[in-house]
Order: sequence, then structure tokens, then C-alpha cells
Amino acid sequence: MSEKVIAKHIIVEGRVQGVFFRKHTKQKANELNIYGWVKNTNDNKVEILAHGDENDLKEFISWCKQGPPKAIVKSLLVEEIRIEQVLKEFSIVYDD
Repeated sequence: MSEKVIAKHIIVEGRVQGVFFRKHTKQKANELNIYGWVKNTNDNKVEILAHGDENDLKEFISWCKQGPPKAIVKSLLVEEIRIEQVLKEFSIVYDD
């Protein structure tokens, strides 16, 4: 197992809102010890900030390419980013 902690900014496009994408993303992140957050965007995408072990993060990104059963992921934009703040949990962000 790799000990290198990395962070990714992920944008998921497709049918990803209204299909419990955020809930399932949080469950998968918790399963893989990934920390960060997930939220819906105003343009019907899902945005994720995730950091953790390199191998766990690869598995998480692989899962994001398919998402939960009712999702239809059309594209995934993944960028490696610098960790600004180390988070200790994975949360769902609800914007008003």
C-alpha cells in the first residue's frame, strides 16, 4: 500500500443529480478512507474534492467513472491539486 497522500478535484458530468450520487460517493469515500467533500453544482454536475492514499484514490476515481446504479456518467474531469486543508472526514456539501 502506498503512503503518498494526494488530492484530486473531480467534476462529474452526465445524469448525476437526482440519482443519489452524493450519498453513494460519501459511502464509497468512507469505505476507502478518502477525505474531502462532494456537492452538486448549478450546472447539473457533481464536484468532488478528495484526498487520501494514492491507491485508494485511484480506486475511488475508478468508481466515480460509473457512479451509483441510476447514474449515467458521460465525462469525468480529474485534476491533481495541492492540499490546502487536510480534512478528517468526507462530507456532503449542501448549498442554498
